[in-house]
Amino acid sequence: MYEIYCKLRDAKGLKDANIAKATGITKSTFSDWKNGRSKPKDEKLQKIADYFDVTIDYLMTGEEKEGDKYYINEETAEMAQKLFENKDLRVLFDAAQDATPEDLKTTYDMLMALKRKERGENEF
Repeated sequence: MYEIYCKLRDAKGLKDANIAKATGITKSTFSDWKNGRSKPKDEKLQKIADYFDVTIDYLMTGEEKEGDKYYINEETAEMAQKLFENKDLRVLFDAAQDATPEDLKTTYDMLMALKRKERGENEF
């Protein structure tokens, strides 16, 4: 399992500290796994699998069974990962779920106006 975890971690250019912060798993736990002092419990395996958007089976074997993917396409998986990693986006997403179409349009227009202002574009 640890070897597959390392491949996933290294492919994203991350360190154990990054993943520890995102998942709540301590760095010492990763060290224990690496040195064979302990094996990961199911709860921690699931946190790591969720973080990397893979199944526990993949994490354990390096193979993905057909139909085991969490998301239908890569774009959806990327969006879910961004929501998972960014608290501010999660807050916006949660708020948007209960918003009316008119409120969503107003919010979208405000965000686009802020982006234009940031780029120095005028609306004249």
